[in-house]
Amino acid sequence: MNLENRLEAPASDDGRYRLLVDAITDYAIYMLDAKGIVSSWNPGAARFKGYEADEIIGRHFSQFYTDEERKAGIPDLALKVAASEGRFEREGWRLRKDGTRFWAHVVIDPIRSPSGETIGYAKVTRDLTERRAAEEALRRSQEQFRLLVQGVTDYAIFMLDPEGNVASWNAGAQHIKGYAPEEIIGSHFSRFYTSEDLAEGVPTRGLATAARDGRWEAEGLRKRKDGSTFWAHVVIDAIRDEDGKIIGFAKVTRDITERKEAEQSLQQAQAALAQAQKMEALGQLTGGVAHDFNNLLQVISSNLHLAAKDVAGNPRAEVRIQNALAGVSRGARLAQQLLAFGRRQALEPKVINVGRFVRGMDDMLRRTIGADIEFEISIAGGLWNTLLDPNQVENALLNLAINGRDAMPDGGALTIEAGNAFLDDRYAARHEGVRPGQYVMLAVTDTGSGMPADVVQRAFEPFFSTKPEGKGTGLGLSMVYGLVKQSGGHIKIYSELGHGTTVKLYFPRAHESEDVVTDISSTPLRGGTETILVVEDDEEVRESAVALLSDLGYRVLKAKDGASAMGVIESGLPIDLLFTDVVMPGPVRSPDLARTAKERLPNLAVLFTSGYTENAIVHGGRLDRGVELLGKPYSRDQLARKIRHVLGNQAQRQVAAEEKTSARLQPEIASRPRTILVVEDDELIRSMTCEMLRTLGHEVLEAPDAPAALDMLASNSVDILPTDVGLPRVSGTVLARQARERSSNLRIIIATGDTGAAQDAQEIGATLLQKPYQSADLVRVLD
Repeated sequence: MNLENRLEAPASDDGRYRLLVDAITDYAIYMLDAKGIVSSWNPGAARFKGYEADEIIGRHFSQFYTDEERKAGIPDLALKVAASEGRFEREGWRLRKDGTRFWAHVVIDPIRSPSGETIGYAKVTRDLTERRAAEEALRRSQEQFRLLVQGVTDYAIFMLDPEGNVASWNAGAQHIKGYAPEEIIGSHFSRFYTSEDLAEGVPTRGLATAARDGRWEAEGLRKRKDGSTFWAHVVIDAIRDEDGKIIGFAKVTRDITERKEAEQSLQQAQAALAQAQKMEALGQLTGGVAHDFNNLLQVISSNLHLAAKDVAGNPRAEVRIQNALAGVSRGARLAQQLLAFGRRQALEPKVINVGRFVRGMDDMLRRTIGADIEFEISIAGGLWNTLLDPNQVENALLNLAINGRDAMPDGGALTIEAGNAFLDDRYAARHEGVRPGQYVMLAVTDTGSGMPADVVQRAFEPFFSTKPEGKGTGLGLSMVYGLVKQSGGHIKIYSELGHGTTVKLYFPRAHESEDVVTDISSTPLRGGTETILVVEDDEEVRESAVALLSDLGYRVLKAKDGASAMGVIESGLPIDLLFTDVVMPGPVRSPDLARTAKERLPNLAVLFTSGYTENAIVHGGRLDRGVELLGKPYSRDQLARKIRHVLGNQAQRQVAAEEKTSARLQPEIASRPRTILVVEDDELIRSMTCEMLRTLGHEVLEAPDAPAALDMLASNSVDILPTDVGLPRVSGTVLARQARERSSNLRIIIATGDTGAAQDAQEIGATLLQKPYQSADLVRVLD
């Protein structure tokens, strides 16, 4: 009996099995004989293999296999395994009739005779191509996700088991936290938290919240392997199985330190800007207050000086006048502090070495702070120069020293330090108004009571003080603040309650050589008979100025504003000097008035006065070139000297212009040519004087100020030094004294419009040349 008859015999007993196999279309169910020849074929086999029964029955089943597997002997191996082990099962690629491949799951079972002989095989094949494709897609997706997670270096992405132990670790986690996978997997994630967070139970709370709500998100400090901390943004998500049971947690950590620092820097910058705007508004207010206050002080001062003449010889009345004038001086200092805070004072900056300047104040500072305070000055080597107003820096240091002293009622230590500093771009970005660059740093440190943060924030506000009532004006630090800002610098307070205070002042480095800084000697009082036009909108101030000038012998005209003054000027009246307030109401500004008046009257001298200069004649905190200013309140003596100085210079300009026009220079040549250094800040006067001297056959050098003159004296052999008294930065009398110290043989000529300088000339051993002088006068003093 053949295999077909032997197999069909049992089936004929129950046709239901045949019907069942023929009804299946999702599986290929067919029979092989002992050699692997196909002997039956169901509709399922025909559907996904493509062969009809008459096309495949009688052919070897190996034709469903790929060439690679046939060459490897897989079909024969499958039959041998099935025969020997009772079953063969595998997945692999199979071929359809049209040559296309599909992924098949194959099971081959041996069919044995009652005697145990293998007489054939039952083969069941299932097309798993779609499942295979889905599994492959899932595998690729999982692999891509794994590579994605592993490739992320900006985020720490890792898994935790239900107890919080690390179960996976990506490259970002290693980059951010510093641990290699083998160092951290299996450890509890709480090791990333600070001791403070551990004490508060933050890790436990995070897992509990994620388990309860599905997610926990927070920001805080975390620890790296090396013990350093970073600011982290953390998200923990719970992972659940199909039954909702927590099987672990997904944890994502991002290092946001830079963002946090940027936010803090922005907040600091915004706070600094708000503080700067607040201080600017206060500065505008205090500047206006100082202007009005100075006007009141000017009225009081002028009338007191006039009254002093009336009570001369009455000791009791003279004492009262002097006491009142002392009160005016104190009020003037108060107004000056207000102007300093508001950055409205007209600074007279000089290139100074702060180290030498501070050492020069040693005795004064020691007397100021007292014997109970340990005092030390520390100056770094190689200190740079800086451009500052010495008088204002002296006031600033005294204010800081007094503040430090008052913060140490039971004694302590006060230290003043000076050194070079560099403020970089990062520091400048975090502090409003600071430019990166080189600075000279001046620091005053005390070991006193210190200040809380809220007090530090308000320390520079005018009239804000923590001292008891009557113990301070609250203007000391505000004055220092204004000076530093007006000088283009930066100021910073470091303070802590119970640990003292340090105030650091940063002034921009100056590359010029150091100026000579010495007090200008006072000169005796002198009046005159010239005509002066006083322009002042405040009636009381105007009348007091008129009274002072009249008392000095001058003929005085007056006007209440610029428009009225222009009427006086256009009237044709002879006027020698315009004495005008800087800040006046009306359409005609003082600088415009002065310019127009000079056009109408070329020989007119101009002197400004103000207690608040705004930006009319002061730019960058400095007087405009060629501008003369007398600050309010001024005394009778100060007014007299300034008037003579301005009139003398103007007269000299006129003489210089006339001599140049008429060519009245001496034609003869000097019997002995000399080297002469002319020091004069007025360019017209200096050029004409030099021309006079060169015509006489002398070798002439010229300098606009004392520092330049001292440099020339050091590098040239000079026989004669003619110098003006009213030089910028350093006076001519100070220059003359310095020159005399260098050379006892140098001939010195002091040129001035004030005969009061005769005493200085006599002390120095110099010749006095009264302005205005002509060429003949110059020849006379040279001989």
